[in-house]
Amino acid sequence: AHDEMDKAAHLMQSMPADRAGRDMSSAVDYLATHKAVTGSGIGVVGFCMGGMLSFLIAANRPDRVKAVVPFYGFPQGDMEPDWTRLSARVQGHMAENDDFFGPAAARALEAKLRGLGGDVTLTVHPGTGHAFMGPHNALGTFNPELAARIWPQVFAFLRESLA
Repeated sequence: AHDEMDKAAHLMQSMPADRAGRDMSSAVDYLATHKAVTGSGIGVVGFCMGGMLSFLIAANRPDRVKAVVPFYGFPQGDMEPDWTRLSARVQGHMAENDDFFGPAAARALEAKLRGLGGDVTLTVHPGTGHAFMGPHNALGTFNPELAARIWPQVFAFLRESLA
């Protein structure tokens, strides 16, 4: 399982963030015109690398992205965007035992974004490992009780933020 994480970490580090940003921006434009999308706001949910990318698309597209629910991942160091552009509400869920996205870094990011006036909560769930929401349990860290508690919160947050 750690091989998979190492591969994912390598992909994350080698991914051209600007290209990913453009690709996601096109997806936002497409969704904004879709008949199933009501209102002007779009919500983004992402896991691991997707969690990190959800922050990037929110910072790049404050015009459309109004709510973000990142799991386990967030931009660090060189990957960090211009945070002053982030206006979306953020409700993140992080693992306590995570070699890639540690709790101290999550708390520091939360403090930084709140300092800029952001509506940001990054919850570090005690006793959890990376991918604790993943039913495929690739890392042996799946926590079904916690997942069952978090999913309704995610949907409520998105409904409230995008109303």
